[in-house]
Amino acid sequence: MSSQSSFLQLNSIFISILIEAIPFILIGVILSGIIQMFVSEEMIAKIIPKNRFLAVLSGALAGILFPACECGIIPITRRLLLKGVPLHAGVAFMLTAPIINPIVLFSTYIAFGNKWSVVFYRGGLALAVSLIIGVILSYQYKDNQLLAPAETGHHHHTDRQTLLQKLGGTLRHAIEEFFSVGKYLIIGAFIAAAMQTYVKTSTLLSIGQNDVSSSLVMMGLSFVLSLCSEVDAFIASSFSSTFSLGSLIAFLVFGAMVDVKNLLMMLAAFKKRFVFLLITYITVIVLAGSLLVKG
Repeated sequence: MSSQSSFLQLNSIFISILIEAIPFILIGVILSGIIQMFVSEEMIAKIIPKNRFLAVLSGALAGILFPACECGIIPITRRLLLKGVPLHAGVAFMLTAPIINPIVLFSTYIAFGNKWSVVFYRGGLALAVSLIIGVILSYQYKDNQLLAPAETGHHHHTDRQTLLQKLGGTLRHAIEEFFSVGKYLIIGAFIAAAMQTYVKTSTLLSIGQNDVSSSLVMMGLSFVLSLCSEVDAFIASSFSSTFSLGSLIAFLVFGAMVDVKNLLMMLAAFKKRFVFLLITYITVIVLAGSLLVKG
């Protein structure tokens, strides 16, 4: 491949990643702004169960209601944590929302030729990963592990503001959040595009000769490709004749939880040690779960 054609390929992949991700980033930052201006700490305290197991379960299942991509979910999660949602519930929500929402599950169903088994395996493994990690984190951390000092809604006095003022505040917060996470999306999209252009897929495919290595290869591929969770099933289905169902599920779950662009966003929001520990947990549990999938 000539340098000019490879540059054009990099450019087209980079732009397509941005076009895919930006609508979901916008949804994420608008929801983040709404949470900031309209949801009080008292409301959060009433909704989230005190019991750690129920808090993790409610966080994981709340993902059904949010049609957000893995990069769009980080601003929402950060805002929820700043509002007082415990870390274990927030992370459970962050991990499941890009996978178990109806849009993603429906696209998975269509991509794999109307196979419900793939939908159940993907949704089931995502829920299992988030619940296990959520429970572990509930014992491991007492604070929210965010980099920024904990903001609260108190200094906005949202209760005393008119609806128009709150809507203005929502827009202002959304714009600030968009430019805050947008730069990491651009950097991540460029890295992902460069890796897709210059790292040969055939090199990765040649490594996956058994269940463990094929799952690891597909997890690595999902990280490199950095696809939005709404479209990743169509790419995964193209590997159906090459890889086992377990490794395809690993691709679909791991990539929606960790990829190049959302790794940079997580590093911008959370403490580095926490991010790498979280990724380690996700990697180990997704790999173990994928080995249990038979089909």
